[in-house]
Amino acid sequence: MSHWKNLAFSALATALLSCAPVAPAQVSVNIGVAPVCPYGYFDYAPYDCSPYGYYGPDWFNGGIFIGAGPWFHGRRGFYGHVDNRYDPNHGYHGPMPARGAQPFNHFQANEARDGHGNVGNAPHDGGGEHALPGFHGGGGGPHGGGGHR
Repeated sequence: MSHWKNLAFSALATALLSCAPVAPAQVSVNIGVAPVCPYGYFDYAPYDCSPYGYYGPDWFNGGIFIGAGPWFHGRRGFYGHVDNRYDPNHGYHGPMPARGAQPFNHFQANEARDGHGNVGNAPHDGGGEHALPGFHGGGGGPHGGGGHR
């Protein structure tokens, strides 16, 4: 008889637990503040500083880096030129920028990205782009990116 009671109790408990209302999961991810880098940072974790010449001038607005990855603050549909020869994921093993480094004065693009690591087509040619007058590397402010003026 106790075998039937245990079986009935198990069946009742299973039925009651499977009928419980399901609450939607709430997920929150805290990404922290953007890295402070003179020429921006890579658009993938761990978001290391990118070296001189990786990002073209279209990644800067008024001398301020528009961000990349989770801190990207560019316009919708944006694709800006990068030189992926300076990307460690493409075999670059050279120096990374020092704080306060001087801005580049000539950029050689070979790829366009959208700020989230996706390669695409920029609305203009990236060859021979030059830093805009008054360009001083990535700036601080709410967009992150760091830099010095």
